[in-house]
Amino acid sequence: MRRTEKARKIALQLDALYPETPIPLDHSDPFTLLVAVMLSAQTTDKKVNEVTPALFAAAPDPAAMAALPVASILAYIRQLGLAPTKAKNLQRLSAMLGELHGGEVPATFTALEALPGIGHKTASVVMSQAFGVPAFPVDTHIHRLAARWGLSDGKNVDKTERDLKQLFPRDTWNKLHLQIIFFGREYCPARGHDMLRCPICGWASTKKAVAAQDVKDRRLR
Repeated sequence: MRRTEKARKIALQLDALYPETPIPLDHSDPFTLLVAVMLSAQTTDKKVNEVTPALFAAAPDPAAMAALPVASILAYIRQLGLAPTKAKNLQRLSAMLGELHGGEVPATFTALEALPGIGHKTASVVMSQAFGVPAFPVDTHIHRLAARWGLSDGKNVDKTERDLKQLFPRDTWNKLHLQIIFFGREYCPARGHDMLRCPICGWASTKKAVAAQDVKDRRLR
C-alpha cells in the first residue's frame, strides 16, 4: 500500500475513534498552556495536571511567575522530572515575556523557541493549540507510531515531522497530532505490543517494525 493511501486510511480510522480531541493539559490561556507543555517534558500529562493548579493559583500570569523565587517554583513542581531545570527556565521565561513581549505569549515559532526551555515541539503545541496555527508536534508516541506504520523511517523527530506534513492535509494537522497521541496511549504502547492485534498496526505496520518490536520485547524479558 502506498504511503499516501495508508495515511488517508489511518486518518479515517482515527476520526472514527477520536471525533473529539480535547487538549490533555489543563490550562486557561496561552501562558498557562505554554507553562504546562514546558513542564510536561519527561513527565506525564496527568502528573502535570496534578501540580499546576497550585502553581497557577500562586502565579497565574508571567509577571507573577517571574516574581516567584526559583525555590518557590521548584516547591510546586518538585514531583516532575527535571524539576530544578524547569523551575529556573520557568522563572526566566516569564521574565522574558514581560521584558520582550509585553507580558503576552508570542504567536510565532521564532519568538517561542527563543524562550528558555522551549524547543520546537513545545512551540508547535502552543502554536497549534493556543493560536490555531497548523503544526504537527511530534512527541514520542507520534514518532514511534509513524515508524511502525511506515509513514516515516524513524531516523529523527524532525524527519518524522516533515514526512507527516507531506502525507496529511495541512488543515488536519492540529487534530491529527492529538488523535495519534490518544491512539498511542490507548492501543500502542512502546513495550509488549502485539501489533497484529492492534486496530491500526494490525494492517499498517511494516514487517521491519514488527521484527524490531519482537527483538525489543525479547530483550526486555
